Amino acid sequence: MDPIHLNYTHSLSSTVGEDHGASPEELAGLAPELQRAQQAIEARRTQDLRWLDLPYQSDVLQSLLRYAESVQGQFENVVVLGIGGSALGNRALHTALNSPLHELYPPPGVPRLFVLDNVDPDWIGEFLDRVDVTKCLFNVISKSGSTAETMSQFLIFRRLLIERLGEARHREHIVVTTDAKAGVLRPIVEQAGYTSFVVPDGVGGRFSVLSPVGLLSSALLGIDIGSLLAGAADMDQRCQSTSMEQNPAMTYAALQWIMQERKGKNIAVTFAYGHRLRDLADWYAQLLGESIGKRCTTKGPAHGVGPTPVRAVGVTDQHSQVQLYVEGPNDKWFTLLEIGTHDHKVPIPADFQDRDALAYLGGRDLGELFQAEREGTRIALSDANRPNCSIHFPRVNAHTLGQYLYWMEYSVALMGELYGIDAFDQPGVEAGKIAAYALMGRTGFGDRAKEIEARQQGPQSEV
Repeated sequence: MDPIHLNYTHSLSSTVGEDHGASPEELAGLAPELQRAQQAIEARRTQDLRWLDLPYQSDVLQSLLRYAESVQGQFENVVVLGIGGSALGNRALHTALNSPLHELYPPPGVPRLFVLDNVDPDWIGEFLDRVDVTKCLFNVISKSGSTAETMSQFLIFRRLLIERLGEARHREHIVVTTDAKAGVLRPIVEQAGYTSFVVPDGVGGRFSVLSPVGLLSSALLGIDIGSLLAGAADMDQRCQSTSMEQNPAMTYAALQWIMQERKGKNIAVTFAYGHRLRDLADWYAQLLGESIGKRCTTKGPAHGVGPTPVRAVGVTDQHSQVQLYVEGPNDKWFTLLEIGTHDHKVPIPADFQDRDALAYLGGRDLGELFQAEREGTRIALSDANRPNCSIHFPRVNAHTLGQYLYWMEYSVALMGELYGIDAFDQPGVEAGKIAAYALMGRTGFGDRAKEIEARQQGPQSEV
């Protein structure tokens, strides 16, 4: 086992000062509330929070592996049609566990991956112009089957496949991940005879990466999804501890709450020091923002809560964002994702030894420079009293990725209890969907369309 771990030394008051860091007493004081939060979450494990048991779905694992084996070598491209939680995890797993150049140089027999998580007509239009859809396997992902973005793409690509391959053969190019019984897609699946996988009840989109939502594309691209689930299961065991000192989810949840509620750090920056980890920050941004960004009505007058997630990539963003982070408003706290051992070692030639600006690099390697850059950022942040912690990956592999994904999900669930909000709904997202339905003329949303039209008839301010 290669456990990942959290170092939060530089988030403590002893390092960055009482005004900005958490004290041991503050952390300890949250232990009883976190234990109650843990009990509340665990009581729902077999009810409406079934994502907690996704690491143990051995039957689903085997069915995914059998399907991946059955289509191996048949398609040049796997195309995910999904958005939000139906897309971000797929991309994060792929970019973390496959080559950064996979789409240019895929291994023999392994398809490329395209995650079309937008309906920008220029993007989809370019795809249609340049990619042969008859060489693609389209994974349509929507639990409800009513996601406008995903379903519009489904209609477009389904029609093209039928036109080019015929009604019978087009079915081989579509695999659907949706609800077991309900929703718009399930009867379409049954009528058309598409292969399908299930988004289980009690698994919301942003908590679905360890379900067929995220595992299917991973299996098709040769990722070891068994190790991914094993890593998540190992982290689940750590999250069962009632001791904050032994439970990384409790500690991380406590730090986040203290940073925002007591230290004024309203922005949570995930700083991924590793090109392969960059899309984990995107995945976490949705998990944190959509889960915790809520109107709280249980603790005093109604008010908005939740940190703003920001993503940064080291060392790239040292040259674009760190100036702000070190000398700008002290309203942020930082989580650095760091890698212990990289897969490649790239030596730096010892040329120009007579020039001080280059001589110190010669004979070293890029891994050493990368680590020095990361530590330099940590030191600069800490010296400026900017609280930061690090999540250490011994290596980037399926097992460590599974640990991270489950850890963050459990942490966010605990955060919801600390903030006094429901971490599992998304009323703000639904409001935007309803407005879009009204604007597109969907049946049943006529009243909302009239409200929007009346508002738009008022005076407009333009330059």
